Amino acid sequence: MGARIFRRRPRIFGPQAIRWRPFAQAGRLLAQIGGTLVLGAASFAAAQEPPPIKRIPLQKYDVPGTSLETVIGIAEVTPNVLIGRHTYPGPEAGYLLEGEFVLMIEGQPEKALKSGESYQVPSGAIHDAKSGARGAKVLAVYIVRKGEPLATPAK
Repeated sequence: MGARIFRRRPRIFGPQAIRWRPFAQAGRLLAQIGGTLVLGAASFAAAQEPPPIKRIPLQKYDVPGTSLETVIGIAEVTPNVLIGRHTYPGPEAGYLLEGEFVLMIEGQPEKALKSGESYQVPSGAIHDAKSGARGAKVLAVYIVRKGEPLATPAK
């Protein structure tokens, strides 16, 4: 037999236990710190989740002789989410390029839409949408008053 490379595990009981107790306490402390770091990283990752809707502006131009402008864009909605109740200061017309969603306009029945279908939202109407399992990609046209925000959260 050759020389032992590893020392035997220390005795837990008896006089030698006193010498190893600080190391055990340090190990527990390191485990607690590690657990805290893991939980902190998990909450940071959760805080970094993408928003449910990403609006990509394509074009904006004035409506001649008015104080209005037309905004054309693509809205990409993540799967299985409510985008949040909101309004626009003008009408919205949209065409579903990909996926599916349910359009919920306050005071109207829900409207299920799939790829290739279009919709309209009246000016100032409070509305929301819930995307399907594949999410949704919409080409949207808004006619709004110049200088006003495109969307406003509704209460």
